[in-house]
Amino acid sequence: MSTQHQSSEANLLPLIVEPEQLEAHLADPQLLIIDVPKNPGSYVQGHVPGAIFLEGRRLMRGQAPIPSEAPDTEMLSAMFSELGLTRDTHVVAYDDEGGGFAARLLWTLDLIGHTRYSYLNGGIHAWRAAGLEQSVELTAPTPSDYRAEILNPETRITCDEIKDRLGDRDFAVWDARSPAEYHGEMGQNKHLGHIPGAVNMEWTHAMDPQRDLRIRDYSELMTELEARGITPDMEVATHCQGHHRSAYTWLVGKALGFNIRGYPGSWGEWGNRDDTPVES
Repeated sequence: MSTQHQSSEANLLPLIVEPEQLEAHLADPQLLIIDVPKNPGSYVQGHVPGAIFLEGRRLMRGQAPIPSEAPDTEMLSAMFSELGLTRDTHVVAYDDEGGGFAARLLWTLDLIGHTRYSYLNGGIHAWRAAGLEQSVELTAPTPSDYRAEILNPETRITCDEIKDRLGDRDFAVWDARSPAEYHGEMGQNKHLGHIPGAVNMEWTHAMDPQRDLRIRDYSELMTELEARGITPDMEVATHCQGHHRSAYTWLVGKALGFNIRGYPGSWGEWGNRDDTPVES
């Protein structure tokens, strides 16, 4: 946890940045703005000036047995070099879906110890609603030579680590899937249901549709999570089906000050193993 706090003083922008704050920094050469849209057409339609495009699927390994695991360091080095990341770069990520892909990028950066990053609150929806300038020009990145290493493994939690912690009073699992998935009423896995004791708050529940999908009021979210049994003094693991939706709940937890870790295997791994306990 200390890495984040040590470097945050030098950060150009806060973890959660508003459109007007970002607009004031657009000319800063240290800034690398990355658009990770669910619908690639969103980038073409209009993006934050200077933002470069990244396909969200590149943030997943895409290979068995756990396709949703983070890419290996070789793949990450190639991707971040292509995007032009340097040790001094401050990354601002956003998307067109309220934060899933953008947060997955930030979780990946956290994993490699690159803690200079921000999320554009509400993504492109908030930027457009604020009436700020958009570009339709493709921004070509300036390649770098970035060597990625897993410097912050605590950002990730494994299946076995969760199994070992089940039942601990100071540990909680935040399941970001839909209630139907949580209750085992839908899903494509060998086993349906949820991790024993997991708390269900669907990822979209943390977004405010009245405020262009920004993160909801922190005190309201905190109250609701505490009512469900997740408190700031606990270590929290969060998951969904493939750590896309739960990348967003990881980010929300981080914004709220929780000690939160993402489970990249998620239900895609847990629900297909035979040595994992399941409740429905």
